[in-house]
Amino acid sequence: MAKTKNKKEITRKLLHKYRLVILNEDTFEERLALKSTRLNVFLITSFFAVFLVSFTAILIAFTPLRELIPGYSSTALNNKATALQIKTDSINNVLAINERYYKSISNALKGNFDPELLIKDSIRIQSNKLNDPELKASIEDSILRAKVDDTDKYNVIEVSENDYDFILFPPVNGTISQTYSLNEKHYAVDVAVTKNTPVKATADGVVVFSEWTSETGYVLVIAHKNELLSIYKHNSSLTKSQGDGVKAGEVVAMAGNTGEFSTGPHLHFELWSNGFPINPENFIDFK
Repeated sequence: MAKTKNKKEITRKLLHKYRLVILNEDTFEERLALKSTRLNVFLITSFFAVFLVSFTAILIAFTPLRELIPGYSSTALNNKATALQIKTDSINNVLAINERYYKSISNALKGNFDPELLIKDSIRIQSNKLNDPELKASIEDSILRAKVDDTDKYNVIEVSENDYDFILFPPVNGTISQTYSLNEKHYAVDVAVTKNTPVKATADGVVVFSEWTSETGYVLVIAHKNELLSIYKHNSSLTKSQGDGVKAGEVVAMAGNTGEFSTGPHLHFELWSNGFPINPENFIDFK
């Protein structure tokens, strides 16, 4: 009975109506009167509190005001961090590409490859290159080669990229004394020529290696577009240094008989595509 009585008392107090009156102090005129119960006051106060907390949370979470709260990072700082992350990824990609490129050059100079892998990939690369319009022999190819033969051997041949396709010029003309052979690990053609015959760049490019080695004498490596490398070994002298830009048909060295592996005046000429050797005779006529 006591519990029931207490519940009724609490219910009565919550539902009992109260009146809030605002009076004019001088005239006691009633200006405003509000009627409500304790329950209504409690509900309105709770709703207002929840609304205020929610509004404040949204304001902090979705506006720049959150930067004033300790523990939140600023938008500018986040943008800088994102930009730095993108730059870091780009630098890592460039470093990885350069590393593969330098490794490719190193392997090209040393000939460090698995012959079985070379046979498989070289056939694929040669097939792709033969179908590539930029490396396919054309009528313009023959015309330009004729011009090279008729031009002074020390002159630079200027060819506009808009006039002709990307073609490969013979670095020298002569008799091939040893052909390209994967089985014998001879990734080049040896062209017999007289000593000090001018050696010409097979295409436009940049010299990436120009040094003397005990095994192959004076060596020159030129990087061309389409990820192509041309290598010239056993020269008697070099006319270009590392970092020099060269034009197709420009004299870059003098053929010779230098290095331990040389058996007579000739040019040891190699072509490497994407880090793999290809047969120069598929693209160049040395006669």
